[in-house]
Amino acid sequence: MKGTVYSIKGEKEGELELPAQFSEDYQPVIITRAFNANMSQTYMHKGLDIFAGFKHVTRTSKRRRKFRTTYGYGISRTPRKMMSRRGTRFNWVSTLAPNTRGGRVAHPPMVEKVFEDKINRKENLLAIRSAIAATINKKLVSERGHKFEAANFPLIIDGAEKISKTKEVKQLLEKIGLGKDLERSSKKTLRSGVGKMRGRKYSTRKGPLIITSAKNPLLKAALGLQGVEAIPVNNLNVTMLAPGGKAGRLTVWTKEAINVLSQKKLFTGEKA
Repeated sequence: MKGTVYSIKGEKEGELELPAQFSEDYQPVIITRAFNANMSQTYMHKGLDIFAGFKHVTRTSKRRRKFRTTYGYGISRTPRKMMSRRGTRFNWVSTLAPNTRGGRVAHPPMVEKVFEDKINRKENLLAIRSAIAATINKKLVSERGHKFEAANFPLIIDGAEKISKTKEVKQLLEKIGLGKDLERSSKKTLRSGVGKMRGRKYSTRKGPLIITSAKNPLLKAALGLQGVEAIPVNNLNVTMLAPGGKAGRLTVWTKEAINVLSQKKLFTGEKA
């Protein structure tokens, strides 16, 4: 399988033999499983103070003729704290129990709970290869909502890693037929529901993913475009290739990244 190589001016330069990772079968179940496992590692554990709801005196008796007893007064046995008293008559309010104001939580979150999901190494590599292969499937890319005018996938650019300005990255993506997708990902959509009350009033769409051979000025320059992400090929993962667990993200490769993918046999489990 061969891919068309474009220059930074958007002109065709030739063809490049694609590595075996692009020939992997599309397996959406494996991709979703790897995505869920990766996202589970980002969960932040939380828990309550073990004394929450217990930081006051609620000592009452259930026996008759005892001081501070609730027996014989026609009231429930709910724990209570005393606000004031006159002799043996008390002004108290219910507390401590989960159904009371200021009481403890019935089933609070526990720090000890394990949320991390594990996935086999070979299974994770298979998911990455499958997600890489999905980036050249036009049907899957269009089903994700991406808009493009490019005729051939994958989109391979020669000399792009020298770019250091955001406006040059934008011009490059427009020249290779991704201008509509840049416009789509730059628009913010208003969230509905409680999300608007938590500092996340707007949501943004995922735009093109740029994959480079290593750290270079292009990575920083691409950050200025909303929705566009850039990552070295060594750090590639299912979360970047298949946001939300759905494969087919619009992806732009540099020629150097394809060479590194082929020479080092990345994500194949084999040694170069």
